[in-house]
Amino acid sequence: MRQGKVFYQDQFAGIITETNDGEYWFEYDKEYIDRFPNQPITFSMPVSNQVYKENRLFPFFEGLIPEGWLLEIASKSWKLNPNDRMGLLLACCKNCIGAVSVIPIITNEENE
Repeated sequence: MRQGKVFYQDQFAGIITETNDGEYWFEYDKEYIDRFPNQPITFSMPVSNQVYKENRLFPFFEGLIPEGWLLEIASKSWKLNPNDRMGLLLACCKNCIGAVSVIPIITNEENE
């Protein structure tokens, strides 16, 4: 399982998860829901208590990943397969253009 903290304009908004089964989840943080109920990270995922689930990376997050020559540089620099979309999201989107950033959550199983 891999996870990232999602920030909207430097406010912690929620967690994106890639499960071991290859499913993707996004869940808004409870405090973000209370403080910013009308400020979704994308209109396709309104602020809600529900956990959003997909069988592939959400299109909004796909759009944050570099394309073309920049994708080639990123995948070579971080030794990532260009098809590893979650890996690219976690590697490339810490400080991307726009209001949303994704910071990897490092777990004990990744450190071993």
